[in-house]
Amino acid sequence: MHYSTEPMSDSVPSRKKRRPSVKMILLIWILLIALGVTAAYLYSNHLKDSMIVQMNLEIQTRTEAMKTDYTTQLSALSAEIQELNSKVEAFNELLTFTKDNSSNKTDNSNKLYSQLNEVKEQLAALQKKMDLLK
Repeated sequence: MHYSTEPMSDSVPSRKKRRPSVKMILLIWILLIALGVTAAYLYSNHLKDSMIVQMNLEIQTRTEAMKTDYTTQLSALSAEIQELNSKVEAFNELLTFTKDNSSNKTDNSNKLYSQLNEVKEQLAALQKKMDLLK
């Protein structure tokens, strides 16, 4: 075996050449961090957009349900008001007929007036409910 004190030949790379440089490692770390931050930002935007779409769909379905409920209640109140209006007209005709046919001795018209007042009160209450729904 031959031992020598001379430096080794160039065929074996030195320790410095085998290691990656510090600049290269820092650059790779910075790129990885930048990619992670960018991916997190894009993913959060994607989640936000999907949540907005989901909330809009839910709001639309609730709004449609409220519209149908409101329409149903309004039509029911309108039917009740029409019914009460017809009753009021019938009482008015009956009252007019009774006034024309009554004599000074009998006073049955007071009962009709009280019934007419009750119907008018009910009609006013329904009108207030309808105004509140509008």
